[in-house]
Amino acid sequence: MRRLRMGMIGGGPGAFIGPIHRIAAELDRDIELVAGVFSSDAGRSQVAGAAYRIDPVRAYATVADMIAAETARPDGIDFVTIASPNHHHLSAARAALAAGIAVLSDKPATATLAEAHELAALVAAADVPYGLTYTYSGYPLVREARARVAAGALGTLRRIVVEYPQGWLATGARGKQAEWRVDPARAGDGGCIADIGVHALHLAEFVSGLRVERLLADLAAVVPGRSLDDDCQVLLRFTGGVRGTLIASQIMLGERNALRLRIYGTDGALDWRQESPNALTLHHADGRTEILRAGDGGLSADAVAASRTPGGHPEGYLEAFANLYRDFARQLRGEPGSLVPGIADGLRGMAFIDTAVRASRADAGWVALEI
Repeated sequence: MRRLRMGMIGGGPGAFIGPIHRIAAELDRDIELVAGVFSSDAGRSQVAGAAYRIDPVRAYATVADMIAAETARPDGIDFVTIASPNHHHLSAARAALAAGIAVLSDKPATATLAEAHELAALVAAADVPYGLTYTYSGYPLVREARARVAAGALGTLRRIVVEYPQGWLATGARGKQAEWRVDPARAGDGGCIADIGVHALHLAEFVSGLRVERLLADLAAVVPGRSLDDDCQVLLRFTGGVRGTLIASQIMLGERNALRLRIYGTDGALDWRQESPNALTLHHADGRTEILRAGDGGLSADAVAASRTPGGHPEGYLEAFANLYRDFARQLRGEPGSLVPGIADGLRGMAFIDTAVRASRADAGWVALEI
């Protein structure tokens, strides 16, 4: 089978996530980056195209130019990756979907919930794959945790705790990556809650199999002069009344990328930390503590499929990202087994952001999470 051809929107000079997408997409040699609109500035798009080693004529000035040219080529792109700030997500996806081109997008799906509903309608009408890069769902031991919960290893679930502390925005927002995240015109209504809070929400729901039904949100812009939230705490009620807590913050000095998920049940509990992703801790009701390692024998089929090396050879962020690309390639080829989050996850994420922001501003207390 030939390699799938990818076009990228965003990811130009100075971008963090663009090169990550390129590395992850090409890790398994199943996908090749061949085209892109890497910047809203045509000159910078050309510079990025040269850095990515693509044909200069396929480094385009606008999304419309790329869609028109690529759909006319016999070797045109099979899908686009959207790696631009949130306010570009809808327009970029709309252009691709209208041309029948599949989309893999950074999270959150859009800048607002209204845009997410519009996008959902476009995805349904286009009938081509649409996915979201909730990266942490690609880790082998996250998929193992999901399989253990689904098999009843924890018994009846009682409590879910997910936390995502960072400290990189504790002072000023300097540099390209920081500036757009604190700008409502580019980020949307949510700051930290939209940037990393949705990652925490998705991880909790992905592993537990439960859905948040109600929440009580307390969001704050702690750094003076900032209009979007940078510190968030949210109480959650999941399906069946299971209680939960979500913390997401970008002002916790000393923290880097400390995403952590703990789930407690009647028969056991689990603990996974993104900064030590190759270990999953299981606590049993009889007092035993078991530590599973990536590559161990006896892991679930999903965990094994997401692992590339024997135990003791660390795999991390890039490999997890690549697992999503490998799954998305399966979808494009009509093969089963993909765990890539889709538009339903996108709607849930945007509803969570919208509900949390509005409820916190109104000091509304407990409210329903309605899609």
